[in-house]
Amino acid sequence: MRLPDKRLLRHLIIAVLVKLVLLTGLWWAFVRDARVEVDTTAVARHLGGPLGTTGEKQ
Repeated sequence: MRLPDKRLLRHLIIAVLVKLVLLTGLWWAFVRDARVEVDTTAVARHLGGPLGTTGEKQ
């Protein structure tokens, strides 16, 4: 590899690592504790199908 290629590769790796650290920090600060409650009846009604239970044979 030539010197400019090595320099470009180093800059790209650093940029990707910085972005990864920033995205991880943002996720940790704002998304980590977010929880979504799922109402199976509302989902079944929305999708137009019958309400089923996981693990039951029909």
